[in-house]
Amino acid sequence: MFRSIGAKLLIGFFLIFLVFFLILNQMVAKNIESGNRKIITDSLVGLKNNSNAYVRQSFMIHHFANDELYFGQMAEEMAKDLQHDISSSIGMYDLTGELLFASDPKIFWAGGDDLNQALQGKTAYSISYENGTASVLFSYPVIVDGSKVGIIRFAKDFTLLYEQSTQIQRTIFTIAMAVFAAAFLFSYLLSRHITVPLVKLTKASTEVMNGNLDTRLTFRRKDEIGKLATNFSRMIEKLRDQFAKIEKDRDRLEALNLVRKQFFDNVTHELKTPLTTIMGYATIIRENEAQDPVLFEKGMKHIIDESNRLHELVLKLLEMSKESADPDSFALVDSGLVLRDVCETMMIKAQRYKKTIRCEGEEGLFVHGHADKLRQLFINLLDNAIKYGYAHTDIVASARLTSGYVRFTFSNQGPTISPEHLSRIVEPFYQADPVSHGVGSVGLGLSISKGIVEEHQGSIRFTSELEQTNVYIDIPYRTERVLK
Repeated sequence: MFRSIGAKLLIGFFLIFLVFFLILNQMVAKNIESGNRKIITDSLVGLKNNSNAYVRQSFMIHHFANDELYFGQMAEEMAKDLQHDISSSIGMYDLTGELLFASDPKIFWAGGDDLNQALQGKTAYSISYENGTASVLFSYPVIVDGSKVGIIRFAKDFTLLYEQSTQIQRTIFTIAMAVFAAAFLFSYLLSRHITVPLVKLTKASTEVMNGNLDTRLTFRRKDEIGKLATNFSRMIEKLRDQFAKIEKDRDRLEALNLVRKQFFDNVTHELKTPLTTIMGYATIIRENEAQDPVLFEKGMKHIIDESNRLHELVLKLLEMSKESADPDSFALVDSGLVLRDVCETMMIKAQRYKKTIRCEGEEGLFVHGHADKLRQLFINLLDNAIKYGYAHTDIVASARLTSGYVRFTFSNQGPTISPEHLSRIVEPFYQADPVSHGVGSVGLGLSISKGIVEEHQGSIRFTSELEQTNVYIDIPYRTERVLK
């Protein structure tokens, strides 16, 4: 029923204080009652001693042959004298319990346990509480020369004593209640001081369990709970960082899986198309057995073209699968000379496409790299410019020293590439416009080029606007003196 720590603490403290209060109340009442009885006993003992002294003195003055008879005759006189001396009501009885005289007959007319005890030779008293008054009836036998001669019974009022005792008990009760209330209030505040932060921690942990990592705990306290809250907040921060890293890795894996799937889908498609053509024409030629020279010539041409395309695709795939060049095999390369050599080599192909190549490469543009890799990079970029540029236009290839980098620029005039396609142009097998790319294009050239640039710790970027496409490559410039 009481599941919360606060409720358990309050109930526990309440029960402890209640039991303590009841025990304290009983002990105080018992001690007060014991003290009152001791006071009453001492008072009655003094009363008995005084009255005995008076009776002895009276018997010594008057010598009667029968003391019991004398006690009966002198009962009224002795009672009045004793009442005057002790200011208490008094009753005189003979040895049979018959009332001889009473200062107040209403009190002494009835018998009682104290009187019965006195008739048996004992001293006794009884206490009665009526209408807020406390009175004591005290009886004892009068013994003269070893013989009982009568019974004296006193009625004494102890109301003031019991009123004082009750006031003391009430005062102790009030103080105990005040202490109890203060202790209970302190317990309540202490339980809240402990349980309120724990409740917040519980809610925060539930939020975290439900996936809400934006939960915050701010306790301005330096005790154990404050340290616990601080550690909890730090734990949430670390969890959020770890989850962010996991989500980032997950997104990266999903992207890699998507690229991998697209890569294999494209490879499958690119391999399937030429193989289907080759197998189709080979089947037709075998069935016709060279009876149709035109069909035979057409089929052989397609077989050769598709075989060359397939061969080029395999070579490019092998190139992509090669490991990066070993940096130890890099050397100081004059990139300007390499660029001019490639431009001269590609000039024949450019003329076949009715284009010209204008090379603007300076000498002494040294980079730390691999000459064959740089040659392949330049061939891929010039080949793309030749294939996709307008006829009767110039392709400009330049190399210049700029801010510690050798910048290579390749420009051609052709259809403008949209920003959407431009951002993905280096992805393997990606083709911005497959229809215009012509036969033999598989979309691997720029991806290979980007890999070569990164091997040389350079950067590559593309721009395309107003029917002009530019490729900018920056590779760190090196000198012989630095490398020695």
